[in-house]
Amino acid sequence: MTAELPPPGFLRRLGAMLYDGLLLLAILFMLSYPYVWLTGGKNPGMIVKTAYQIYLLAICFFFYAGFWTHGGQTLGMRTWRIKLVRNDGAPMTWIDAFKRFVFALLSLLCLGLGFFWVLYDRNKLAWHDRLSGTRLIRLPTSKTNSG
Repeated sequence: MTAELPPPGFLRRLGAMLYDGLLLLAILFMLSYPYVWLTGGKNPGMIVKTAYQIYLLAICFFFYAGFWTHGGQTLGMRTWRIKLVRNDGAPMTWIDAFKRFVFALLSLLCLGLGFFWVLYDRNKLAWHDRLSGTRLIRLPTSKTNSG
């Protein structure tokens, strides 16, 4: 069934990323409170700062990977009717999610070029789609009866 569904366009992807980014930002603020409380707002050493950055990165990974491995949709993706699937049709695993997350970071670190690649790719795939063996599909509008 998913083979026939088209990929989402760039703006649809951007909309989902914005929704997820706002939600993730709120979660990061809440889960940063222990760090601020422990450091007392003072400038901690390099080891503490590095541990905090790894902690934040882990939160981001578990946010995305949790959604991807349990239904293939974050809240933003659900809103914009986008779903993440593996190219072979198998269910997403934590290893698949880890690969996609790491490759998405690389896409982002190259000034976002990996994300903008969707505009030029004939299959509308970003770098991290190709490298992780996954892709996004646009789900059809559900038709419900109102009465």
